[in-house]
Amino acid sequence: MLRRRREVTLATLFAASVLIAALGFAGAQSGEATAYEPSTVSKAAKASWNFDDVPVGKLPPGWKVEATNRKGPLATWKVIVDKTAPSGDHVLAMTSPNHTFGGTFNICWTDDVSFLDGKIQVRFKAVKGEEDQGGGVIWRVQDKDNYYIARFNPLENNFRIYYVRDGARKTLASTRIALPAGKWHTLRIEQHGNKFKGYLNGKKLLKGTDNLFTKPGGVGLWTKADAVTSFDDFSVKARK
Repeated sequence: MLRRRREVTLATLFAASVLIAALGFAGAQSGEATAYEPSTVSKAAKASWNFDDVPVGKLPPGWKVEATNRKGPLATWKVIVDKTAPSGDHVLAMTSPNHTFGGTFNICWTDDVSFLDGKIQVRFKAVKGEEDQGGGVIWRVQDKDNYYIARFNPLENNFRIYYVRDGARKTLASTRIALPAGKWHTLRIEQHGNKFKGYLNGKKLLKGTDNLFTKPGGVGLWTKADAVTSFDDFSVKARK
């Protein structure tokens, strides 16, 4: 009798282990997270990307490509090799607009970072563009149609901060400055409450106030129309 009970117990344990393995395999096949997969990343207050650990042709984990006022295909954003990069030789670039609409804002952004106040900085290089050139950063991003922008355009020789609300853009601050395309420059914004400041190559050029977006949001990069632009050393330091 004791031997039979042992046999039944072993058989039961074996059957249970087979069932658990089968369920785990089914979960993996259906796309459910398993123990070896990365867990969901919590929203960070501080982050930086030099893109050197991102494979060529890919996006950084957690980043996505979208467009404001989209007409036609999305622009192509990907990590490319650039031997002139400020650090390493990988940069994140908008390499092709894939559309001809001058009112489209090409964005590549992440909501893995929750930004309300603090500093955002990036190195950028305007590569080409007949209608627009250059680009910049976006912050307090609520979605693809609602965010703040700071950008430099070497075709227009101006540096501006805007908001985009429901896809419509409004200028909040602007100044004229000439910087050469094809060279690396540094853009930084500082946001504290409703006050903002904008810097180019370490020089404060813009400041102002705005009360539109008061909630934290994502961060990312921005170009307009056919502006092909490369970015490197993107850093975010949110103020707690």
